[in-house]
Amino acid sequence: MTLATRLILGRLLLGLATLLVVSVIIFGAVELLPGDLADEILGQYATEETTAAIRRDLGLDRPAVERYFEWLGAIFSGDLGTSLANRREISEVMASRAGNTLFLAALVAVISVPLAIGFGLLAALYRNTLADRSINAIALSAISIPEFLIAYILIVTLSRTGWFPSFVVIDATTSLVDRIHQSLLPAFALTVVVAAHMMRMTRAAIMNLLASPYIEMAHVKGAPLGAVILRHALPNALAPIINVVALNLAWLVVGVVVVEVIFVYPGLGQLMVDAVAKRDIPVVQACSLFFACVYILLNLAADIGAILANPRLRHAR
Repeated sequence: MTLATRLILGRLLLGLATLLVVSVIIFGAVELLPGDLADEILGQYATEETTAAIRRDLGLDRPAVERYFEWLGAIFSGDLGTSLANRREISEVMASRAGNTLFLAALVAVISVPLAIGFGLLAALYRNTLADRSINAIALSAISIPEFLIAYILIVTLSRTGWFPSFVVIDATTSLVDRIHQSLLPAFALTVVVAAHMMRMTRAAIMNLLASPYIEMAHVKGAPLGAVILRHALPNALAPIINVVALNLAWLVVGVVVVEVIFVYPGLGQLMVDAVAKRDIPVVQACSLFFACVYILLNLAADIGAILANPRLRHAR
C-alpha cells in the first residue's frame, strides 16, 4: 500500500468519525431549541393534557438517547424519516430543494473559479503594479463585506433596473435559461465573496513559485512567459489552489442559507429556516446533516486532491 493510499484511507476514516460527532452535536443542538411541534400546533390553546397527547403521538415524549439511536439507525438505512409538519417523506421534500441549492452552487462555481484563477494569475504576474493593487483592494473589500449586505446592495442596484428579479420563483417546470436568469443575482452575491478568497490564494501560490530557481532558469533559457506559467508554475501550484477551491465550495453549499432567505430562493437553506420556525425537528436534523456531509466530503476532496497533486506522496521512494 502506497503512502498516498494510506493517507487517503486515513482521511476517509477521519471523515466518518467526524460525521458521527457532528450527528451528536446536531441532535443535541436541536434538542436545546425552545418549544416543539406540539407547542407550534396548539399555540395559545395548548393545555398540559393536549400537549402531552400530541407529544405522545409524535413520539416526542421518549428519552432523547433512544430517539437519537433510532434516528441514526434510520439514517444509515437510507430513511430520513417523515416531516412532522406535513407528514411527507423528508427525502421527497429535500430532493427538489437540494437540486436547487446544488444548481446555485454549481452556477457560482462556474462563474467564480475561472474568474478567481484568472485575476490571481494577473495579480501575480504584475505584482506591485496598479493592476495588482486594484485587484487586491477590490478583493479585500469583497471579503470584508458580509454576504447579506452584498445581497441587499445588488437588490437595490441591479433589480431596480428590471434586468434581474429581486426574488426567485422557480419550480420543476422552469426552463434552464429562465432558471439561470432568476438565479444570477444570488449567484453574484455568493461569487463576490468566494472569488475574492480564491483569487488571493492563487496569487500567493503563483508568487511563491515565480521566485523558485527552476522558474528563473526557465526565464534564463528564454521560455515564453505563458509557457513558464502554464507548464511550470501552475501545475506546481495546483495543490493549494485545489485546497482553497474545495474549501470555498464547501463554504458555498453550507453558507447559502442567508442568501437563499434574502432572495426567497427555494433551496435547502430556506427549507431549514422554515422548518426551524415550525419546529419540524426531523427536517432540521436532515438538512443540518446534509450540510455537514457536503462540508466534510468537500474537505476530504481537498485533502485527497492535495495528496494526489503532490508527486512525493503519489510515488513511494
